Amino acid sequence: MECTVSWTGETGAKSSMGFLAETGSGHAFMMDGAPDLDKPQNGGKNLAPRPMETVLAGTGGCTAYDVVLILKRGRHRVTGCSVKLESTRSEVDPKVFTKIHMHFTLTGHQLSPAAVERAIAMSHDKYCSASIMLAKTAEITTSFEILESQASV
Repeated sequence: MECTVSWTGETGAKSSMGFLAETGSGHAFMMDGAPDLDKPQNGGKNLAPRPMETVLAGTGGCTAYDVVLILKRGRHRVTGCSVKLESTRSEVDPKVFTKIHMHFTLTGHQLSPAAVERAIAMSHDKYCSASIMLAKTAEITTSFEILESQASV
């Protein structure tokens, strides 16, 4: 796996803290820093997610992918999955994540709470590389809710 991240550079007389990430799979996305009101030359322009937000989003994508795949392989009729991540970071550098809570909302037809709980646990204990890495510095907690599909699956 590879990724190239390039600073977008100066824009006229203004400094920029924007970065373009280009992945080995052929995709690209922007990242930007927060504006620094005290030193505008050091801040971003708030035009894209912060790098640490992309880490959090990637972790959510990694675990949601696992949960859906585990449920589908178990022949559970899952039709939707979202995960809301809320985090706390250290006050001092390095400002690592110290707490992350993941709330899963799963939609499907007669999904078993035990199967959902098992899928989430398997993701966090065995399969989700991102959350397993972040668990080295952060306490990760989870919760979930199940919504019944309106349409038959």
